[in-house]
Amino acid sequence: MIEYLLFAVGFALILNGADVLVDGSSMLAKKIGIPDLVVGLTLVAFGTSMPEFVINLFANHQGSTQIAIGNIIGANILDILVVLGVSTLIYPLAVSKDTGLKEILLSLLSALLLGILVNDQLINSHETPMLDRSDGMILLFSFIIFLLVVVGIAKVEHHHRCGVSSEIESGFLKIFLMVLVGFIFLSIGARWVVNGAVYMATALGVSQSLIALTIVSLGTTMPEMTASTVAAFKKRPGIAVGNVIGSTIFNTFFILGVSSLLNPIPYNTVNNFDIGMLILANIILIAAVFLGNRGFKLERWEGVAFILAYLIYLAFLIVRR
Repeated sequence: MIEYLLFAVGFALILNGADVLVDGSSMLAKKIGIPDLVVGLTLVAFGTSMPEFVINLFANHQGSTQIAIGNIIGANILDILVVLGVSTLIYPLAVSKDTGLKEILLSLLSALLLGILVNDQLINSHETPMLDRSDGMILLFSFIIFLLVVVGIAKVEHHHRCGVSSEIESGFLKIFLMVLVGFIFLSIGARWVVNGAVYMATALGVSQSLIALTIVSLGTTMPEMTASTVAAFKKRPGIAVGNVIGSTIFNTFFILGVSSLLNPIPYNTVNNFDIGMLILANIILIAAVFLGNRGFKLERWEGVAFILAYLIYLAFLIVRR
């Protein structure tokens, strides 16, 4: 039972650590004058993706590569279909035609690129499909392109407050301690979650990939779920959508890029179906938001459809084991 207990406590540490890290990073950004839009698409998205990041680093380091890949794919599918679905049930989510389309297309591109890179044995005759260091460099280069797009969006929106915030009274020491505590919580929690996931997969007789695609990814998307649903309650659809899309891009380009650069990640081609599901989820999102004459928004019935689509996918995972 101790493994299950540490698994649960690990998730609690991760969620609280991510929350503290996001708050500290946002305060620091505002204190030194980074625009709010850039904060939302970079620091906040990175902060809510920290659970996936630290779990991937530990999983990859310990050789649990199915968890490293499955965690990211599962989290991205959950972000689009469940987090956006639940947020839309709370409040219909309007999306900016210009900036929103760029972000969502980048999210689709990240899924397509991942599918190509992990199946490069079809092109260069590698004996073992994997994300190697050259793939990691490609993903990180793509991440830089994403940051340039964010800078372009920030310039378009430069009428927003860009100066040093007078509202932030916290000193740099407090901010530093918040960021430090966040990282410590995330590091300890990630180790316990990875160890617990491996133990559960062995005890239940299922693959580590299934645990990563379901239980682990569900836990690591809690920060995104919290941020987007709160934004929906406050009728801030841009934040709700931007947080999800920014996180999916971070997860694929940055987290898998860094992970594979540090240590190549072997890939099981059974996950091609899951990558296909991720690509389909992005296409469904684009169609739901930008096709038709509904003013570029997600309606509640579409949120229900998103959630049902995920439940069908989950049923398939359970049958596949």
